[in-house]
Amino acid sequence: MNILVWHVHGSWLTAFLQGSHTYLLPVTPERDADGLGRARTWEWPAAAREVAPWELRETPVDLIVLQRPHEIALAEQWTGRRPGKDIPAVYVEHNAPDGPAERTRHPLGARDDIPVVHVTHFNRLMWDCGRAPTTVVEHGIVDPGPLWTGEIERAAVVVNEPVRRGRTTGTDLLPAFAAEVPLDVFGMDTSRLPAHLGVHDDHLRVRELPQSGLHAAMALRRLYLHPVRWTSLGLSLLEAMFLGMPVVALDTTEAREAVPPGAGTVSNRPDVLRAAVRRLLADPEQARETGAAARAAVRDRYGVRRFLTDWDQLMKEVVR
Repeated sequence: MNILVWHVHGSWLTAFLQGSHTYLLPVTPERDADGLGRARTWEWPAAAREVAPWELRETPVDLIVLQRPHEIALAEQWTGRRPGKDIPAVYVEHNAPDGPAERTRHPLGARDDIPVVHVTHFNRLMWDCGRAPTTVVEHGIVDPGPLWTGEIERAAVVVNEPVRRGRTTGTDLLPAFAAEVPLDVFGMDTSRLPAHLGVHDDHLRVRELPQSGLHAAMALRRLYLHPVRWTSLGLSLLEAMFLGMPVVALDTTEAREAVPPGAGTVSNRPDVLRAAVRRLLADPEQARETGAAARAAVRDRYGVRRFLTDWDQLMKEVVR
């Protein structure tokens, strides 16, 4: 099957590209947001092929995987075929509603020819998808291996654009955690974070690394802290668990489902969360045991084989 899909979320797409199909990735001369093509920081299989927009009218396409509302018009412009009408399509919704959940209508809510595929059951519950058929294909992660050593007595945090996103990603919570355990914050656009929070000592450091070095750097830290309030289910949390890291997370969105008892601490009580990070930092053996339980749990539920099997089944239903 030839699948047209844009490079939007690199971590999710890395798992999706592990399937047995040919994946057509639009690439523009500028390699802008609508034409990034193949990733330069992830290892992708040869079946992920770059294709220029002007080539798509002559390229067989069996399925279009949409991820942003404007891709519907873009696909019609580039292929000459209407997604959902002339060619089968699905829409992957990566996020929870950005506005009030009970009053936020999904962009595809007025049509019934393009199924909306949510990445968590929480997201499916929160979105008003109107007439659109909905289903859930939970995340899959390419296993990086049990890399955790925990030799650096600090907590890892992964967040992109923490200043702009602010309370959404729990940026405001970081100073209180940094008072309990030293933090290393990884991610894009983190350089302004210490000044933004008024933290200028070694208790909160920022680390901007290429994706290829992120897992190894995370795994050296004693634990993973996930202070996110409202951004679906962060893949960095699942990746930390695959590494064998003990995790501490807010009990929001789908975190409770992802982190079962024994695999970490999930709570909305700041005192419980602060006690958990202190305890894991002070007790390497407990950190090791908790991380091992986290890895076992995440491999069972979020393995890439299950993810691809679910996607293949869905695609068979859509492409008849």
